[in-house]
Amino acid sequence: MMDSRASASTHYPLPATGGEESAWRFTVAPVDASVPQIRRAVRALIRERGAPISEDLLHGLLLILSELVTNGVRHAALLTPEIGVEVAFGGGWVRVSVEDRHPYRPTALYAEPDRERIGGRGLLLVREISGEAGGVCGVEPVPAGGKVVWAAVPMDLMPLH
Repeated sequence: MMDSRASASTHYPLPATGGEESAWRFTVAPVDASVPQIRRAVRALIRERGAPISEDLLHGLLLILSELVTNGVRHAALLTPEIGVEVAFGGGWVRVSVEDRHPYRPTALYAEPDRERIGGRGLLLVREISGEAGGVCGVEPVPAGGKVVWAAVPMDLMPLH
């Protein structure tokens, strides 16, 4: 499941703050069981690498990742035999991204109190969590079709213990 080779991202840059970038890529099947599986793998990677990320920031990143993989599972599974996941560190930032082959570019819905809809607000949550941490998020097309949905946040000064 994990590709442990470090390499630079080819999809989109980390925010320009200097420093060297390392990225780890995973693939998961477009099924519900992949969500907790990728959370465990990314948590282990971040701890193994000793990234300067607080427990709160780690929790937020894993929630973002869960939302993005869930969206891939729910909305792109018919066109996507594997969902790509990337975790990248560089220049004091950490980025998580999810790639699928569905051409639809999602947008964040806004919560409306009188709406009966219970889903569809995952990207709003991703935007709020990344923004609260001082980060950014976005959706980018990929040359082979489909898209990458990503969030990047600045790492904390204190590493996990």
